Amino acid sequence: MYICSHFSISVKHRRTSKMNTQKLKFPSIILFAITILLGASCGTKKEQLKDFKEVMKLENIEYTFINMDEYFPSKIVEKADQAFVFPQTQNVQLPESFNSNEVNYNTQKFLDSSYAQGLILIQNDTIQYENYWRGQTEAVKHISWSMSKSYVSALFGIAMEEGFIESVEQTVDEYLPELKGSGYEGVKIKDVLQMSTGVGFDETYSDPNADINRYWDDFGNGKSQDEFAASLKNEIEPGTFNHYVSINTHVLGMIIVKATGKSLTQYLEEKIWKPIGAEHNAYWIADGKGMEMALGGLNATLRDYAKLGRLYLNKGNWNGKQIIPESWIEASTNSTEEHLQANSENSSSPSFGYGYQWWIPDGDQGEIMAIGVFNQYIYINPTTNTVIVKNSANKNYYESSNSYASTTTHLEFFRELGGV
Repeated sequence: MYICSHFSISVKHRRTSKMNTQKLKFPSIILFAITILLGASCGTKKEQLKDFKEVMKLENIEYTFINMDEYFPSKIVEKADQAFVFPQTQNVQLPESFNSNEVNYNTQKFLDSSYAQGLILIQNDTIQYENYWRGQTEAVKHISWSMSKSYVSALFGIAMEEGFIESVEQTVDEYLPELKGSGYEGVKIKDVLQMSTGVGFDETYSDPNADINRYWDDFGNGKSQDEFAASLKNEIEPGTFNHYVSINTHVLGMIIVKATGKSLTQYLEEKIWKPIGAEHNAYWIADGKGMEMALGGLNATLRDYAKLGRLYLNKGNWNGKQIIPESWIEASTNSTEEHLQANSENSSSPSFGYGYQWWIPDGDQGEIMAIGVFNQYIYINPTTNTVIVKNSANKNYYESSNSYASTTTHLEFFRELGGV
């Protein structure tokens, strides 16, 4: 189902107890970029930009992140006919504090200062702790941002198992001839999965001339994401350097759609969402051409996000049914080449390794993470049989010195919760 909505009434009227009314300062370029992005809806451009300029102010993003479908085209992912419900105990007492980089953090202050909206701790297949703040509830969907990338990776593995895609050693243009002449021509699919395409892309939101802002501008004006991908050029030899390029995930989405003949929404619903017993519908925001934002547009509830964690914790098996090939799980969650290792000099992401659209913390417990901007996380630890999901609307995310926005700090918090 494809839905186009309008945010047509005043934001002042829409504000409820869901929203934090603190007056916060928002970096102007981020506001501009996201305003452009989400201006592409069904009403007039002038009205949408006016509305979204207001709703994307940082005092409002707590509301925005849990109501994306009010002002952006979206495609529904239908829930399962029979839901899987995690057993649940009375909430355990969270640790009073935890340490990260020799600094002690008070847990409650950390949750407040990172603007947490939802937190769930599942251990030994049982919900040990679940809580919500700032408008989110167990039935409210929250945008995943780049956690979506890990779902795309899972769908890619399924498409390979079903024979739609032959090998990760094939090149992108074997499936997408429209990308010949771009930075993706001759690039192996494996390098796309591992964020090692060598494609030049600047994801610095604070720079108005950065590629990411050009992407948002095109997106907001109804232009094709496919055409944007075709505009990128190669700068480094593929397979030699780990450089996070969000458009790589869009290219993976293009391949899935071309190979399977199904939209990402359809394929997710059929192959993952219903089989894992999703309790609620999800939705995927889409561009003006109807293509899902593969790189960050999935919206779902906290418990349903946790089910992807459970699926990977069990190596792709769901109650006896192999949904994702185990071999794909293994390939996705291991840093195989040197440039993918944590602390490699050939990586732009120090301290974390990388697999197939999954982050791999440095350590010996097999941890993996799906990570989205503004502090969205799915954390999985097979050693302690732990899955943790956190949704946030962190107004300080782009302050590099703010430890409450740090993924490293979040990792140590998750380790403390899991008893590592």
